[in-house]
Amino acid sequence: MNEITQQQLRSIMIAPDADTRAGHWVAALNDCMRAGAIAGAARQAAFLAQVMVESSELRRVDEALSYTAERLRQVWPPRFPSDEVAERYARNPRALANYVYAGRMGNGDEASGDGWRFHGRGLIQLTGRDNYAAFARAMQVDAVANPDLLLEPAGAALSAAWFWQSKGLNELADQLDGAQADQRFEQITRRINGGTLGLDVRRAYWLRARNALGAGA
Repeated sequence: MNEITQQQLRSIMIAPDADTRAGHWVAALNDCMRAGAIAGAARQAAFLAQVMVESSELRRVDEALSYTAERLRQVWPPRFPSDEVAERYARNPRALANYVYAGRMGNGDEASGDGWRFHGRGLIQLTGRDNYAAFARAMQVDAVANPDLLLEPAGAALSAAWFWQSKGLNELADQLDGAQADQRFEQITRRINGGTLGLDVRRAYWLRARNALGAGA
C-alpha cells in the first residue's frame, strides 16, 4: 500500500486551519487503510472523500445529540409527538441516546444505558452494540468494554475502515472509472449515509482526493 503523506491529506482538506489536523491524523489513517485493505489511489480517494464529510474534515468523532425540543420533533416525529415529550430529552444527549436507540441494533431497553454507551463514534460513526461488537471481533479491539476507544484517532479511523470494508465498499471503489463512476460513488454514499445527504460535497472532496493521490477520473 502506498501511504498518503501529510501534504496529500492537507491538500484534500478545504478549511484554512487544517494543517494541524492533517498532521494529527495521517498516521492513523494510513494504519486503518492498511488494516482495511483500502489500498491503491482509487480506494483511498473514495474513502477519504467520504471520511471528510462524515467527520467534518476530521473535526468530529462523536455524535452530536444536543437538540432543542423543536428539532427533536423534526428529526424523530414519531418518537416525539408533542412538545411535552420532546422537552424531556431536549439538550440531554445521554437521555436522548438511551431513548431513541433503545431496543435497536443489539441495544437493550432504555434503562440499560446501551443507547448512550454505543452512540455514534468514529470517523464514520459506528452506532449500536451489534456494530461495536462486530468491529471488536474483526479488528481485535475491545470496543464493547471501552467504546470511547473510538474517540481516539487510532480507534476512530480503524472503525471507519472496518465499516468501509464490511460494507463491500472497496469493491465498489474499484469500479470508480468510466461512465459508471458517479453512479458507483453514489452507491458508496448510500451505503454509508443511508441516502445521498451532502452528495455534491462528497463528490467535490472525491475530486480533490483523486487529484491529491493521482487517481484516475
